[in-house]
Amino acid sequence: MKIAMIGQKGIPSRAGGVEVHVEEIAAGLCEKDVQVDVYARKSYCDEINDKYRGINIKYIPSINTKSLDAITYTFLATIYALFLGYDVIHYHALGPSSMAWLPRLFGIKVVCTVHGLDWQREKWGVFGKLYLKFGEFIIAKFANEIIVLTNSMKKHFKEKWNRDSTVISNGVYIEKNIAADIITDKYQLTKDSYILFLARLVPEKGAHYLINAYKKLKTDKKLVIVGGSSYTNDYVNSLYKLAGSDNNIIFTGFVKGKELEELYSNAYVYVLPSEIEGLPISLLEALSYGNCCIASDIDEICETMKEYGLYFKKGSDEMLSKVLYEILDNKGLVARYKDSSKGFVLSEYNWKDKVVDTLEVYNKCVNIDKKNSKIECHKIFDSRALGTLFKIILY
Repeated sequence: MKIAMIGQKGIPSRAGGVEVHVEEIAAGLCEKDVQVDVYARKSYCDEINDKYRGINIKYIPSINTKSLDAITYTFLATIYALFLGYDVIHYHALGPSSMAWLPRLFGIKVVCTVHGLDWQREKWGVFGKLYLKFGEFIIAKFANEIIVLTNSMKKHFKEKWNRDSTVISNGVYIEKNIAADIITDKYQLTKDSYILFLARLVPEKGAHYLINAYKKLKTDKKLVIVGGSSYTNDYVNSLYKLAGSDNNIIFTGFVKGKELEELYSNAYVYVLPSEIEGLPISLLEALSYGNCCIASDIDEICETMKEYGLYFKKGSDEMLSKVLYEILDNKGLVARYKDSSKGFVLSEYNWKDKVVDTLEVYNKCVNIDKKNSKIECHKIFDSRALGTLFKIILY
């Protein structure tokens, strides 16, 4: 079987959860003798390789701006992929999936993975939100198979579009905890001496709620904010302003490798105060290191973490501060959550299982009757489809 993956920024890359998901699924498929070509953007890749973990990497140019990067990359990657004989073209995320109709014209099977309802994110303007909603419309109308990360997204596609989908969550590997070394030299951090936030610094991840909550506490534990901007420099600057002159609030920027492993391994507690999520890999990673985790009570996180972490009301720094106060004064409670998190995450979110599930979707897709695979050009945007498209602009 020959598969193309389009939508992720690059491999290897930790630019976001989509990139981690694609790398692990693609590498696992290669181990099962599936040929996987991943279409990447050089500017986001940690390394430049033609092959990585068995994956063939094809670099596609793009106009590297917030508005045009994804659009230009996806268009060029799709045109390139049309002529290479793929059994399935697999799009990741709403924006890149806006091109999913084109392979169908050529009789190529299409799978789309929805990593989140990205049009809800604050960083996008009016045009960006409309484009992402258009991508969702294209998925619903033209994808042979739809993969979603959570049951709440499955429910959304059934209720909104009457489309069935397959839930395949993100995964994780159980990690070995390591002692503080780099982080002690760089930030004077030691075991259990800090509260950890690790995510892209975008408004919907809620770092501002955590900083406000932390400032209400009287504690000698530091707050470590790990992550970089994603076309959100104004927001990042607002976080620095919010932290002010408090030397116990540390911004590390983007980290990876051993430094990242040390930060996960030695945190007293991990906090994810998101307002919007798909299925956060950083939360799964924190659990895999045996962390006690605190997160906002949105459906996607509650479905992911279940009873193996603590929750607070979304958007309430007051409630977050109360939860933090409780766990700072209760080491026994923290220890109980740490003891249970690794076993839970391994049983529910193992990458090897997710690879098998994805391969099953491909096999189902490839075995679709060929006469139902190719769509006729005049049916792409018929009057009924256009009416539906206009409706989604309003929701």
